[in-house]
Amino acid sequence: MPSLPFDLDLLRTFVAIVDNGSFTRAARRMELTQSTVSLQIKRLEEGLGQRLFDRDGRELQLTPEGEVLLTYARQMLKLGSEVLSRIVEPDVRGVVRLGTPEDFATVHLSDILARFARAHPQVALEVCCDFTVNLLDDFSKGRYDLMLFKREPQGSGGGTKVWREILDWAASPRLLTEASDPVPLVLPPSPDVYRRRALSALDASGRPWRVVYTSQSLAGLQAAVQAGLGVTVLPTEMIPAGLVSVGNRLRLPKLPDTEIVLYRAPGPLSPAAELLSSTIIAALERHATCQETVTL
Repeated sequence: MPSLPFDLDLLRTFVAIVDNGSFTRAARRMELTQSTVSLQIKRLEEGLGQRLFDRDGRELQLTPEGEVLLTYARQMLKLGSEVLSRIVEPDVRGVVRLGTPEDFATVHLSDILARFARAHPQVALEVCCDFTVNLLDDFSKGRYDLMLFKREPQGSGGGTKVWREILDWAASPRLLTEASDPVPLVLPPSPDVYRRRALSALDASGRPWRVVYTSQSLAGLQAAVQAGLGVTVLPTEMIPAGLVSVGNRLRLPKLPDTEIVLYRAPGPLSPAAELLSSTIIAALERHATCQETVTL
């Protein structure tokens, strides 16, 4: 049986090129020279006997063989990382208490936390999903080791910025309202960041509005919007099936972005909490980098 050319370092470089959109950016990200990156891809292509990138056009494109390899490369790197964590840090154990907004946990954290749990089975995760105002109150009472919360974008406002949310107006296609009508709003209670964003933007544009439904439950809010009661505010990539962007149709003002920030409890954290903190930051940074690169 011939030897397999699946050196994890070569696969890591291959994935980095795809995620960063070029050999140059991948080399910079991995702190390697561009010649080293090119040599690693050459070794991988020679081992496979296939070209992985189409370099004829102006934009970097994957060949059909490269597209097949990409799926498996991500899986092999993910599995390799989990195996390494189990072997190198087998004694990490304990309980980590994490507070997070429900929508963010559902879309962005579920896979991260699942991988962390598989890699560190001796660590018990206690995850509480809630609105930011409640998370901040509980955090001040020492109920969390780590907390993710939404805030206005700012400079050095404390915490580690891990995400930037682009907000949009969302509603059901069944919503019966016109651009000239007061905007019917479905929102969380004050002082929620999204509520503040919505009302401030409408007031600044001189657009009349009325709150028709208020709930502290994300499921309750989305059910009300699905039923066609009104318009809500959601991150663009979190608009669920059944809802659509209505900003243009109803001539609504643009909404400023918000930040997701990771806070750590005062004092030293347990090794398990430190590990989860670094895992969340690294994973979300990688995801944000992927979103900013050229689409292959």
